[in-house]
Amino acid sequence: MTFVSSTKDTENLTMTLVTEFAADRERVWQVWEDPRQLERWWGPPTWPATFATHNFAPGGRCHYFMTGPDGTEAHGWWEITAVDAPHRLQIEDGFANEDGSPVDPLDTTTMVMTLEDTPTGTRMTTVSRFRSADQLERMLGMGMEEGMKEASGQIDALLAALAA
Repeated sequence: MTFVSSTKDTENLTMTLVTEFAADRERVWQVWEDPRQLERWWGPPTWPATFATHNFAPGGRCHYFMTGPDGTEAHGWWEITAVDAPHRLQIEDGFANEDGSPVDPLDTTTMVMTLEDTPTGTRMTTVSRFRSADQLERMLGMGMEEGMKEASGQIDALLAALAA
């Protein structure tokens, strides 16, 4: 992965992460579309993800949990709100209970992931939009930015392993 940038915009309540990969757009799209591939990179390396459900279609729901080094589980849910393969994906994202139900249905972020061709592969831009400045600061304080960087850093190994 080539890390390009990470930008926090407190005025527009967004955080943008830009990375590039030496693979075509269709191949990078698969790391989101296939739950077994998604499990190999979503979450920091010390908090691997397991997707209990993964309905990758508009209106579909996903329930995942990340398991920490001490066995602690952190659950999350997604609602897929738009899919334009292999270009754009939009997700509502929130914390979940163990059964995948939202902890607080109003405490969500909207994540828009866009893939673009580059001369050497694919650029992935992920924009997370927050509901308030307090939510943005709370999520960044929990390590969201570093976690997303670490998670994205695992995609290269996945792309290389599956190409071999």
